[in-house]
Amino acid sequence: MRDTEDNGGSISKEKTRTPPEKDPENDGLNNYAKYTGLGVQMIVIILVTVWGGMKLDKLFGLHTPVFTVILSLLGVFAAIYTAIKDFIK
Repeated sequence: MRDTEDNGGSISKEKTRTPPEKDPENDGLNNYAKYTGLGVQMIVIILVTVWGGMKLDKLFGLHTPVFTVILSLLGVFAAIYTAIKDFIK
């Protein structure tokens, strides 16, 4: 505690706060949650783009999976871009 004087001349007690100590176990859990979420996000991006490609191939009646291949590659690149962007933060 620290004594401070206000304008009226009386002394009041003011508590100073110290930052809480970091718990190494909690830090590991935060990293686990962060990277698990990142992995799930990557999987969802890739699955949605593959699903969209399959639907487009079916819609246009294509015998070769052109949209599936293109969109799945686009999804992989988008997932990698998202992961790198989150790693930099």
